[in-house]
Amino acid sequence: MIRLGERICGRESFTTKALGILPAYNVYRKTYALLQQSRQWSEEELEAYQTEALSHLLDHAYENVPYYRRVFEERHLVPGDIQTPADLALLPFLTREDLQNNLPDLKARNYPETAFEYVTTGGSTGIPVGFYYEKGASRAREWAFMKTQWDRVGYRFTDRCVVLRGYIVGSARDGVFWKKTLFGRWLLMSSHHMTEETLPSYIDQIRKFRPRFIQGYPSTAVILARYMVDHGIGPFPTVKAVLCGSENLYPWQRSLLAETFGCRVFSWYGNSEQTVLAGECEKSTRYHIFPEYGIVELIGRDGLPVEGPGAMGEVVATNLTNFVCPLIRYRTMDLATAAGGACTCGRSYPLLERVEGRVQDFIVTGKGEFLSGIAMNIDTDAFDNVKQFQFYQEKIGEVVLNIVKKPTFSKQDAEYLYWEVSRSCGEDVVITIRYVDDIPLTPRGKHRYFVQDLPICFSERKGVKVEHVSSDIFT
Repeated sequence: MIRLGERICGRESFTTKALGILPAYNVYRKTYALLQQSRQWSEEELEAYQTEALSHLLDHAYENVPYYRRVFEERHLVPGDIQTPADLALLPFLTREDLQNNLPDLKARNYPETAFEYVTTGGSTGIPVGFYYEKGASRAREWAFMKTQWDRVGYRFTDRCVVLRGYIVGSARDGVFWKKTLFGRWLLMSSHHMTEETLPSYIDQIRKFRPRFIQGYPSTAVILARYMVDHGIGPFPTVKAVLCGSENLYPWQRSLLAETFGCRVFSWYGNSEQTVLAGECEKSTRYHIFPEYGIVELIGRDGLPVEGPGAMGEVVATNLTNFVCPLIRYRTMDLATAAGGACTCGRSYPLLERVEGRVQDFIVTGKGEFLSGIAMNIDTDAFDNVKQFQFYQEKIGEVVLNIVKKPTFSKQDAEYLYWEVSRSCGEDVVITIRYVDDIPLTPRGKHRYFVQDLPICFSERKGVKVEHVSSDIFT
């Protein structure tokens, strides 16, 4: 087993020296080598690694991070009081508001200012926040984990890959909405210009490029897939898998993408804060949590760990690698369902049955219950003549379904759609259909299928349930 602090030596590449990226490359190489070994470790070995990594992190945070020194002292604790990941319950959660309000004190004092790279979230939860990566290390380490995930479906550095991830590329003036990068291996395609008029050119470019993989936001890949289905366009014969991340992957999206592209759809889950990373494997669609990346807890609405397979909780995560700005017991505002048993792939990683989505991706029923988009019957022919849709909620028990109609949309479609969605949402949700000309993308090029404007949170630790909502009682 590779222990913390060990060096993995190897021959330095002249190219990386010349480009001035040797430190980042070494971080990538060391992390990737660790992951090649640790994927074969037993559950006991992985737990031992996590315990040691957590001890290093807590010692460092106590000595060098003012915010955590204060947290420990307020609770009359020292790092030695936390012997295992389960003991993290002695420490409080770190919320997005805490991160916003205490960012200067979350910076480690034993790093020079040049080591900090300021990063912000996209604000999809309604609370955009800033934090810090370790410059030259955090992104390299992340890429080692991502490459390890994609290895499971055969990804190689030399493979060609089409990227549909919110980029703005080109302009309407020249009609070119894509560009090659990574020495010509990746074709970045603009998600902001995918229209009925331009998509034939997108498809033509993809066929000419002959990619082995398509990487993208699920909602962006779906735009391409729905156009291909509507126009009877067959799959790209060279594509071996669709790599989906950075958004929730709904069952209807997975089915549509798999059928349209005729290949495996592979999904992973993570966040910009780099506190949790999990992905599917060769054998199943369950999410395998990287224990080398962070410690993940699933917390119920009572603020306590959920128990048993099938239980849903909020993902609370502790990153084990970012020492410049440690995030310990960070509340992600993402909900996931616990899985039981081991995977047939042989890895001893902890598992999530599925990622349900962000709190803002849920409809709140008239009884104050959370209705997940995953459980809704959106995979129905009632949407066949709908170009775009989005559920919008600002009142408990009431939802507006915004619809962009196709030219073929009829009164019968409207009635059918209304009854199908009403049946899916249940009797505690009142549905109103509203026709709009367009549903804009987020600033990061994502399409949100659910927009929640209620001041809600998953936890009821404050003692107030969601059906008693008011503007000042939710964290």
